[in-house]
Amino acid sequence: MTVFDTRRCDLGEGPLWHPLRNQLFWFDIPNGRMLSRDASGPLSWDFDEPASAAGWVDHDTLLTATASGLWRFDLRSGARDRIVALEADNPVTRSNDGRADPWGGFWIGTMGRDHEADAGAIYRYWRGELRQLYAPITIPNAICFAHDQSLGYFTDTLTGTVMRQRLDPETGWPDGLPDPWLDLRAERLNPDGAVVDASGNIWIAQWGAWRVACYDPDGTFLRAVEVPAKQASCPAFGGADLSTLYVTSAAVGLRPDRLRAEPDHGRTFAIDGIGPGRPEYQVIL
Repeated sequence: MTVFDTRRCDLGEGPLWHPLRNQLFWFDIPNGRMLSRDASGPLSWDFDEPASAAGWVDHDTLLTATASGLWRFDLRSGARDRIVALEADNPVTRSNDGRADPWGGFWIGTMGRDHEADAGAIYRYWRGELRQLYAPITIPNAICFAHDQSLGYFTDTLTGTVMRQRLDPETGWPDGLPDPWLDLRAERLNPDGAVVDASGNIWIAQWGAWRVACYDPDGTFLRAVEVPAKQASCPAFGGADLSTLYVTSAAVGLRPDRLRAEPDHGRTFAIDGIGPGRPEYQVIL
């Protein structure tokens, strides 16, 4: 795994490969930055609040999630228009992990800015409606979807357990209650962001473990890819054939002397030949 971008993020998150632009976007949450790269070099956009995740709407438009809402974001001008408020009246919380679903909806988690217990929730936005799905949640993560539209996955990282949720095939709304899919407590592993590859396997960043691990749909461990940063936070597939695995990481909580000695913490990485993945779903507004 090599360094894709040398800029250090306090809390890198939300990597999104835009399939029309062939371009990776990601976030440094507490600093309210969205980052990217193209042929011209490094790119960044600044928000006036924490920002954490995005989905693609069209070639030049993203749906971005921030502490106060979901926003239509114009990549050409930098203009943004709020689509819906997201706990905008709650100064304790911010957005965290999020991902578009196969129906054109967008799932987004919220959490306490200082990791307050049970302060957050997971929501879904679809066809103009923002509906709370799960609460209380402390650290929402691992939001991803089976490509046959049968299942969604999510976790509250502190529980050490990834949940599996049946989804209505017509609408994508949860059908019944979620059930535990992957219990990592015995291994003391912390599930963070996740993505599903073209074979239906789930790749999960494991915070504090220097790795991203792959599990089949039954929850059987298949392999792990080492990340040169302790706090890997979220993977995404991209590249021309979607075979490159990108991984964000975080520097938050690490001592300054350690960051000087180990400068890769908080950087964004890439490793070729891991996929193929599947294109990220389009958000329909």
